[in-house]
Amino acid sequence: MPDRRTFIRKTALAAGSSLLAASVGQKAAAVVPQHEGHLILSTWSFGMKANAKAMEMLQAGSRLLDAVEEGVKVVEADPSMTSVGLSGFPDRDGNVTLDACIMDEEGKAGSVTFLQYIEHPVSVARLVMEKTPHVMLSGKGALRFALDNGFRMKKGLSPQARQAWEEWKKKTGYVPRPSADNHDTIGLIARSAQGKLAGACTTSGVAFKMYGRVGDSPIIGAGLYVDPLVGAATATGVGEYVMRICGAHTIVELMRQGVPPQQACVEALKRIVQRHQSLEGVQVGFLALHRSGSYGAYALRPGFQYALSLGNNHALHDAPAMFAEEKK
Repeated sequence: MPDRRTFIRKTALAAGSSLLAASVGQKAAAVVPQHEGHLILSTWSFGMKANAKAMEMLQAGSRLLDAVEEGVKVVEADPSMTSVGLSGFPDRDGNVTLDACIMDEEGKAGSVTFLQYIEHPVSVARLVMEKTPHVMLSGKGALRFALDNGFRMKKGLSPQARQAWEEWKKKTGYVPRPSADNHDTIGLIARSAQGKLAGACTTSGVAFKMYGRVGDSPIIGAGLYVDPLVGAATATGVGEYVMRICGAHTIVELMRQGVPPQQACVEALKRIVQRHQSLEGVQVGFLALHRSGSYGAYALRPGFQYALSLGNNHALHDAPAMFAEEKK
């Protein structure tokens, strides 16, 4: 007789399969009516302030890419953040290392990984895209590139991050343990009223990770993907699970095949579930945006919130989840 977790897992898969089968080929069957104006989606409650900044710039006539970049920079600079920017929690050796990527209206991309001492890694990623023949720079190379282009070094490891790190070492014995509340990336995808798309994703990564660890956030096609002819997607959660299915790219390719954005998120999460015997303590959330203005959001389990901005209307929503909360 199957245990409770196996039963829930199989039930969720069956529900996801039915939902996807009903949606394939129905290009107009989106989760919401198409929106013709500016539309911004971002992850978690701190996405609200990112969206507000980006929308303000769009309504003032700024380029979409500029608005996306400046929106996530608000979160990168927030000293209260523990999962984005230099105030984020460090790795298990006490180093704050940052990852970010950005994609523009033409589908060009830039990325930095394992970057230290720079307040706005997303802006360095943009310069990689615009000023080099490459897509990604990492570690000391990314830092040198940033300094060569006018960025200044700034110390990481805030007092609250140091305190959390010291407490973690006492409790865990130096063993990195990703959990469902240890990965709140800011991913932002946007569509202008003219139908252009852009996105950015930036993080300090999983708290107390191994030195050198890089997650999905700066990986083009994993944490973020923008196809100007189809749509955009971004991810949050435990990055290793997103990377194994190229999550954002998978969602965009499903939308290319006619699957509405909500169901594309469902199918991507189904693939994660199918490949892992246990997902205890793991959270993954996806956001998807079709070039038509349709959008979707879905998570592995309850708790994932996303910020939605439609013109002057800004709201925080709870994403639907594949697994229901288990009663204790």
